[in-house]
Amino acid sequence: MDAVDHINVDVDDLEVCYPFYRDRLDLDLLRPPSEFQGEHAMFDVGGTVLTLAETGRADGWHGRIDHPLDKAHIAFETGRDDYEQFLKQLDGQFPKQGPYDWDEFEGFYFLDPDGNLLEVITYDPVPAGVSRTLLTHDDI
Repeated sequence: MDAVDHINVDVDDLEVCYPFYRDRLDLDLLRPPSEFQGEHAMFDVGGTVLTLAETGRADGWHGRIDHPLDKAHIAFETGRDDYEQFLKQLDGQFPKQGPYDWDEFEGFYFLDPDGNLLEVITYDPVPAGVSRTLLTHDDI
């Protein structure tokens, strides 16, 4: 294997999820829903295609999550400034959401409007003057 070519994410409501991925996560739009016969949208994320698909097969999972490792997820890499903004905007969704110290990078988990678990990570160091407690694998 050389790379991940694409990822399909089933969603219950494309009308709600599409603007979240486009505007909140600021993903590069490849094809909007208007270019598909079905309910789809395609984004480019660092050379990998991420497709949202309202197929009617989404699991409708909106249950309580206690720890991010309880559910599969997609992780997005970004720079420190954007990471800090996501952390401010999306904190408080569930316990042990993060941020986590994963040795090489820092990560923070959150839910999209359909309950899909996502993570945003950064390899950039914490800026001088910023202090916070990071969870570790031992906190699981």
